[in-house]
Amino acid sequence: MAVLAFDGVQLLDVAGPAEVFTTANEDGADYDVRIVSETGGDIRTSSGVRLSADTAAAELPGRLGTLVVPGRPDWRRAVGDRPLMDLVTTLSARASRTASVCAGAFLLAEAGILDGRRAATHWRLAAELAARYPRVRVEADPVFVQDGAVLTSAGVTTGIDLALALVEADHGADLARAVAQQLVVFMARPAGQSQFSARMTPRRSGHPTLRGVMDAIAADPAEAHHMDALALQAGVSTRHLSRLFRTEVGMTPGRYVELVRVEAAQALLTSGDDSVDAVAERSGFGSAESMRRSFQHLLGVAPTVYRARFRSTAEQGSGG
Repeated sequence: MAVLAFDGVQLLDVAGPAEVFTTANEDGADYDVRIVSETGGDIRTSSGVRLSADTAAAELPGRLGTLVVPGRPDWRRAVGDRPLMDLVTTLSARASRTASVCAGAFLLAEAGILDGRRAATHWRLAAELAARYPRVRVEADPVFVQDGAVLTSAGVTTGIDLALALVEADHGADLARAVAQQLVVFMARPAGQSQFSARMTPRRSGHPTLRGVMDAIAADPAEAHHMDALALQAGVSTRHLSRLFRTEVGMTPGRYVELVRVEAAQALLTSGDDSVDAVAERSGFGSAESMRRSFQHLLGVAPTVYRARFRSTAEQGSGG
């Protein structure tokens, strides 16, 4: 298990996955986790913290189980570092699987490892990744994506989710859950879960009319929120409101309503004991089947599975 480290790397991109794997070892796993730099010397992270490497790249065994490639905020500097890129290419070819965290996807893309593959990165960087590397099928929303033996995660802390998923694949859900409990994090979020909140989206739009409509939707997901009513509330035509949503937020009004309702349902499923039918009604879906379709489409799991998976660590840790 080689976690690559280099100057300017994001500290948590390195420390998060490494902590997951070493914690798994305390519960019976057998990962040989090594922080690797090109020369084996110390590196300085983007936060200024110095990080000691365990070994130089040349001292690694010929075959690697997993290579984890973290990112750095200034990804252009990283992909322009030829010795670093040569190292990524060489080590990935020797690894059974390769994973990236956050902007580490740019290094994999530059090396050609993501050509023709689905990939995730931090949502703020998704458009840049897609523009620079058109052969990569960038998915802006998921927490992480697996395409064959290559895994890419979204922003920073999602490296923990990716590492937990690898632990679960290697050693089963019980061990992965034990690691999540020890680290006081959710049992691995499903790969398809959105990496940012729908209720955060209004902050990305400065249009006062649109902000008012979006705030009203977020405040009462169970309301009908038909286009005619939303447009009347905003004092604009339905066509103009739809254009505002597409221009300012990058989605249709219906898509935004669905995201808010899914998020409301997520909160109800994990914080209460209402039946799935009741949660569907309270969050505006109308029926459990409609909610199930939205969950499957946006999160990749059914509401019942989501509830069981996300409540497990909270319930087992509530006795303290």
